[in-house]
Amino acid sequence: MKNLVAFLAAVMLLTGGSSARAELVDKVAAVVNRDVIPLSEVQQRAAPELQRVNSEIDPHKRAEARAQLMKTALDTLIGEKLMESEVAQLGITTTEAEVDELVQDVLKQNNVSDIAQFEQLLKNEGFTLASYKDMLRKRVVRDKLLRMKVGPKVKVTEEDLKAAYTQYTRLESEDVEVHARHILVQVDAKATPEQVAAAKQKAEGIAQEARRPGMDFASLARARSEGPSAADGGDLGYFKRGVMVPAFEKAAFNLKEGEVSEPIRTNFGWHILKVEERRNVSVASYEEMKPKLESKLLNEKTEKFLDQYVQELRSKANVEVKM
Repeated sequence: MKNLVAFLAAVMLLTGGSSARAELVDKVAAVVNRDVIPLSEVQQRAAPELQRVNSEIDPHKRAEARAQLMKTALDTLIGEKLMESEVAQLGITTTEAEVDELVQDVLKQNNVSDIAQFEQLLKNEGFTLASYKDMLRKRVVRDKLLRMKVGPKVKVTEEDLKAAYTQYTRLESEDVEVHARHILVQVDAKATPEQVAAAKQKAEGIAQEARRPGMDFASLARARSEGPSAADGGDLGYFKRGVMVPAFEKAAFNLKEGEVSEPIRTNFGWHILKVEERRNVSVASYEEMKPKLESKLLNEKTEKFLDQYVQELRSKANVEVKM
């Protein structure tokens, strides 16, 4: 059952909401019953994705994207507030041991072994270890609530799995995988639009250089890439659809062998991609795919019933959106 709500229980080091760095005077984004959600908390929750849309040149599209991200972040926070009220009413609690176990999971996921280093990373993000643990406690009890209210509704049958496998084989047999290399021009997460544009201009120059006749892309990657794969000539190996971020994947599977892409933006910066080879995908057996398909279906059904549950809570609550 732990995997059933893993997408909510999974806690990454730099993810999550806290108003630790909110200004003393803060605008109100929403009121949920008697609980206030400050605008700063919504901004902090949306911050990673907001950085991504800064590269959008069209101001109208950028504004629309930012508005949608803020709405999504606010809806998430409203759902959390509603679930916290349910937790309180039902008397759901957690133990310090459960929270400590989750902290250890976070340390492991982020390859941090020294607690002092972890505390420094938390400090950089506006947390203390105590405030971070408090955030984790809320997540643990929400997790228990969802296992109680949503868990019993989520079932994956053998028929579901076989139908998913049939769809998988149909798609895979028609698909290919690509072997690609890339060159990364890094962009800081807090970069200004001007810095993002300057990095893009640099990436465009590298892309032009990569298209010169006789240019060895691997050698160029070793010399110019700012990513960890630079030493390997930017080699990404073979990958299928659904592995890379959408923008990267779209470029990779639209390129012909030997073609070099225009700069592609991800959270890491601007990438110049070259497809070395394309080949047909071999289809995995049902037994091999069964655990992956089961996990995928569980997550999809959990998300569906979670949305329904939050909407039920919201329909019975007094929610006033002010932003």
